[in-house]
Amino acid sequence: MAVKEYNSYDDRALVSMVIEGDSTAFDTLFTRHSEMIYSTLFKFTGNSDNVEDLMQEAFMKAYLKIGQYNPKYDFGAWIYTIARNTFVDFSRTQKNSALNSQNLPLESGNSTQPSVLTPEDYIINAQQRAQIERYISMLPEDYRQLFELRFIDEYSYEEIAEKLDMKLGTVKTRIFRVRNLMCRIITEGENRDDKQSNNG
Repeated sequence: MAVKEYNSYDDRALVSMVIEGDSTAFDTLFTRHSEMIYSTLFKFTGNSDNVEDLMQEAFMKAYLKIGQYNPKYDFGAWIYTIARNTFVDFSRTQKNSALNSQNLPLESGNSTQPSVLTPEDYIINAQQRAQIERYISMLPEDYRQLFELRFIDEYSYEEIAEKLDMKLGTVKTRIFRVRNLMCRIITEGENRDDKQSNNG
């Protein structure tokens, strides 16, 4: 079987491959856009202390919501918007009163406009939701709720702390752990699926 040359595919083709379950295609998207996102987040934060974590969180959200991406618009602008919103939430958590969303560059184009879903889109989204739910079910029970609140419902750290009656520092630490654990589960799950597919 011929090896895929992932770099030869454009972003829209790679997104379709991710939705179909090809995690390597998402790795290619990450490699292609991570430098731009890192640079953007570095400009927002003014230092490198939190950039890596913010970038990982932004790409995690992109992976989970990849079925919502509208191929009419530029993927780079879409992931930029996710990274920007991730930073705005982070800045609120840090209570940086000098910063507000009006200080940030506006995202380009109409990347956030809602798209009209076709019946095929609904099927694809349902398949992806089932895959994501399978990964979430593999998390320890105490981490599952944290993951859903942060990455599915997009609660801020402060909102999670209030909702679960936890200290803010505890919430941050646990979310960091659950994010890393989910990345490992996804990687291991895709590797298993690849082996089963090759054996089949």
